[in-house]
Parts: sequence; C-alpha cells; structure tokens
Amino acid sequence: MYQTVKTYALVGLQPVQIRVEASIRRGTPMLLIVGLAAGAARECRERIRAAASRAGLRLPGLRITVNLAPADLPKTGASYDLPILVAALAAAGHFPASSLHGHAFLGELGLDGSIRPVRGILAVCLGCACDSELDTIVVPMANLPEASGAKGIHVLGADSLSSVVDYLTTGASLSVAPGRRRSKRRSELPDLSDVQGQEGAKRVLEIAAAGGHHLLLLGEPGAGKTMLASRLPGLLPPLSQAEAVEVTVAHSVVGLLDPGAVLIGNPPFRSPHHTVTTAGLIGGGSPMRPGEVSLAHRGVLFLDELGEFRPTVLEALRQPLETGQVRIVRDRGAITLPGRFQLVAAMNGCPCGFAASVSGRCICDPWIIRRYLRRLSGPLLDRIDMTYEVPAHRWRAESDGSESATSAEVRLRVASARRFGRRRGKLSRNAELGMADLRTFCRLDDECGSILAESARRFGLSTRSCHQVQRVARTIADLASVPEIRAADVSEALTYRRRLGSLSGTR
Repeated sequence: MYQTVKTYALVGLQPVQIRVEASIRRGTPMLLIVGLAAGAARECRERIRAAASRAGLRLPGLRITVNLAPADLPKTGASYDLPILVAALAAAGHFPASSLHGHAFLGELGLDGSIRPVRGILAVCLGCACDSELDTIVVPMANLPEASGAKGIHVLGADSLSSVVDYLTTGASLSVAPGRRRSKRRSELPDLSDVQGQEGAKRVLEIAAAGGHHLLLLGEPGAGKTMLASRLPGLLPPLSQAEAVEVTVAHSVVGLLDPGAVLIGNPPFRSPHHTVTTAGLIGGGSPMRPGEVSLAHRGVLFLDELGEFRPTVLEALRQPLETGQVRIVRDRGAITLPGRFQLVAAMNGCPCGFAASVSGRCICDPWIIRRYLRRLSGPLLDRIDMTYEVPAHRWRAESDGSESATSAEVRLRVASARRFGRRRGKLSRNAELGMADLRTFCRLDDECGSILAESARRFGLSTRSCHQVQRVARTIADLASVPEIRAADVSEALTYRRRLGSLSGTR
C-alpha cells in the first residue's frame, strides 16, 4: 500500500514542493519517518500518534515508512505533521486516493487532535498557485486570513484532524479563505505634529519620504533625531497590493504575524539594536531566515547610533543599498532575499555626542573623533542620498502658538509628489531611477549643470554623489509640481550632500 501527498518547505522565502510518500507493508509495527532530521522526526511521530488516537483513528499494526522527498533538502518545523498523517491514512485506505488529487496539506498537530498555525503560509500558498497540478491547499484555520493574500489557489482552513478526515471521506465542507484584507493601523503611528520646531528637519523628512531617499541625521544627544526618524513611516503612502504581499511573506516566515493577521498594509519600520550581527541584519543562520533588511523591505530600516554598529555589519549593507536585494551564498546553494528598504540612520558626531555643539561641551580629543567616524566607510556614506544636522532644540514650557503640520497633511503632499512623478511614465521612486532615467527625467540646464559641477569640484563629490543630487533635486521639483529641475532645487539638494563629504574627509 502506497500513497503520496504534497506539502511545502521554505528555503529563505521561496517555497519548495515536498512529496510525502507513505508505504505500508508487513513487518514490525512501527512508524518510520525519513527525510526529516532525527529529533524532528521523533517529535513528529509522537504528535501524530497522539492526534490520531484523539481523533478516533487507528493506524494499522504494520510497518509504516514515510519519506519526505527530496531527502537532501533540510526540513525543520512541525508543519509536516498533517501531510504525513494524511499520507499514512490514505495508504491505509481510510479514504480514497482520488480525494487527494490536486490537494496540498500543511499544519502542525496538537496532542488533542487540533491543527495549529505554522509560519510562512502565505509564501506556501503563492507557491501552490504556481503549480498547475494543485488547485486546493488545506491549512490551519488560524492561518486562513493570512492565506487570503494568495491568488490562483483555493485555500481551505481546518481546526482539527477530524474535520480534515471528514472532508476527505464524506466531502464535508471546510472554511474558505476570506477576501483579501489589509491591516489599517495608521492611527497607531507617532505623528509629526508631536515634534516642536525643527522645520528644517521636517522638510528633509518630507523630501526623503517623497523620493524614497536614504537619510543620515546628525546631532547631539536629545536633539530629536530618533523622534524624527520614527515619524517617517507615517509620511509614506500605504503599500500596494503586491507590496503588501511581499512584506507579509517576510514577516510570516519569521513568525512576526499574529494568528489571524491579515496583509500588512503600511510600510514596515525596523529598528535593530546596534549589537545586531551580520546574519541578524541581512539574513542567514541555519535554517536560513530573513534578516532586518528583508523585514524592512518596502519600508524603513532605522539604525540609531550608527557609529556604534560594528563596521563589518555596516559594510554588509552596501549590496542591498545598491541592488535592493540580498544574495547569500552557502555550500548548499545561493538564496536571494528581498531588501529594497529606505535607510534612515542617526548618529552623534563623536563618542560623547557633543562634537558639533555650540556650547563647547565636547570632551573628545580630535584623534578619538577621527577614529569614531572612521567606522563609517566612504563607500557606505556615498550610498546615502541625504544628510542633515539636527540642531539642538531649546525646550519651552509652552507652545509658541504655531501649528505644526500633521503626518496626514505631509503624507498628502508626498502622495501628490509621487503621482506627479508617475506622470512621466516611471513607477519607481526617484531614489531608484537608473542611469537611463536620469538622462531622461533629471536633465539639468546649463545653470543647474554649472552649479553641480562647481560643487563637485569644491567638495570632492563622486559621480555617484552627483547622480544622487540629481535624484534629490528631481524630488524637490516634484514636491513643487515643477516639470523641470530648477537651480534652487539643485542648490537645496547640494546642502544635503556637503556634510557627507566632510565626514568622509576626516580620515
């Protein structure tokens, strides 16, 4: 007696089909699971026996061998419990083989016969949708809202082993995935109106949000760098449907979605501690899992106290900043993870934090400051589009009466600027414009070109830096709904590059 059932494993964020083969023959009564790590197989066997007994199902007193193919693919987790038991029951004749046609199964079994949620359901459902031999997947009931983000596959939810058996034997109905829904928690984000003063910093945030530009905030402790950075997600437009699926997949794989969660509708905001490892930042480990870069995909990656991060960790950002993805090569092959994020970093000018303070409170020797800034390499700084020195804000017990723009108001201006840019026929953000796009959409007249050329000569700007100035100037013009870049736009964009040049020049 032999039967196969399809399920899926995740390698990074990519679903890989697994064939669960069950064979029953005469011999010493036992359940042998191969193709799964020994410890995981032992635990799986105990859960299966307890769940089957609780559901009133009896496995035959024969030798049952279950193989998960391909055997050379590492498999972890408890999501194989349900397909293994379904394959064994089908091989034992509990329900007809035809009932399994076009189906895949995924879920962890509880000792009480319940089916518990697992990670990565949305990624698996997307993989099923690409398989012409599959039309239905049975998943845990708690994962059903998440699975609604997949198109092209019929998703059914089950909360117990008994309900799955009834479905396969009598055709009893299972719960159907609801229509696509997205999370709407914009009101929980901190509002820009909470920031008193700092109009220059707010202008920088608006430009960065409109163009998707990477941003470095400098300033002494307490100037408001972290407070400003945390307001950036509230200025960004909601994710498109395709972007929401991409973001939800990454968060689901690492277990950051609550049971019953729907698609993530707003750009994510990730702020790892400065002690994060390279694997924690860009991904890695065993089993392979996404890092903070992938979790910030289509959103904001905020690195507070940038100078405290290990240089080797920061250097790992160079590839995703340039390409929008992370490629990790291991002995078993290479994995590509998404990583198109907007970097926002904050740092002090020295270890004590008061290098730029007008009060002269800095206690660091010049060589200490140079060593501190040397942790940031020139190639990394060159990939940051904008920098801004946040001035120390004098606290007032009472407001000066002026009303600050809210996040909703700025978000409307950001959305308007992006719509204006899309009229040129380019869907990407200005920060992502390629060389051909620069020549087409960021042309400079003679006056603008001479301003940029003279600044490049004076401040030693690289070719990449000059291109970034053009992109930022294009965003400034878009915010003003101006079709051509003006001299004032280039001049303002240059003010956000000069400090980077001075930082690089401290070596």
